[in-house]
Amino acid sequence: MAGYGVLSRVVCLCALLALALVPEQAEGASLSTKVPAHEKTCFYTWVDQQYEKVGFYFAVQEGGNFDIDYSVHSPSDKVVIEGQKSSQEDYVFTGNEYGEYTFCFENYLSSAEDKMIDFDITVESEPRLELPLAKASLLSEQSTPVEESMLKIDSDLIAVERTLRYFRMRENHGYSLVEKTRKRILRYSIIQTLMIISISTGQVFIVRLLFDKGSTMRNRV
Repeated sequence: MAGYGVLSRVVCLCALLALALVPEQAEGASLSTKVPAHEKTCFYTWVDQQYEKVGFYFAVQEGGNFDIDYSVHSPSDKVVIEGQKSSQEDYVFTGNEYGEYTFCFENYLSSAEDKMIDFDITVESEPRLELPLAKASLLSEQSTPVEESMLKIDSDLIAVERTLRYFRMRENHGYSLVEKTRKRILRYSIIQTLMIISISTGQVFIVRLLFDKGSTMRNRV
């Protein structure tokens, strides 16, 4: 029983050490926003200290050609990232300044339609060791497998999430293409029907006109 108690304490300390070493995430949330035509929409996030990792992801889910102009500015208003007519982007950059970062979407020139965008902004702190150094040094070998497993699970979950986002975007693009094709076929069918009716009516009118002229000529004779 004594050995079991020691093993339990070692396992608990390993778990605590692994949790302490896992990178902290702050201000991470998946959001959606609609950017009206010819307008600009901005969002803001606070970075507590220099050299924190900032993640920025977005995907255009609805509207026009599924593209948007975007930009990221530092607290000193320097351009960190910018791009034009993009459907989806996924960035991770180092925040060299602390303060408020600005993330903007611009729908000025790409089309005259509103754009629906899914996006998220995350700020990741570097790993911090919160346990006493003596315990950390004693448990370094035992905690390594646990830490590696947790980091691998976290990495796999991020990869799955990105894949699901990609397929969602492709599904929305495919649905939009099908819907546009359906509307074009409907318009073409309506135009074709109107043309057939117009041609048929014109033919009937011409035939009646010819017969009316023929009967008028016979009456004169």
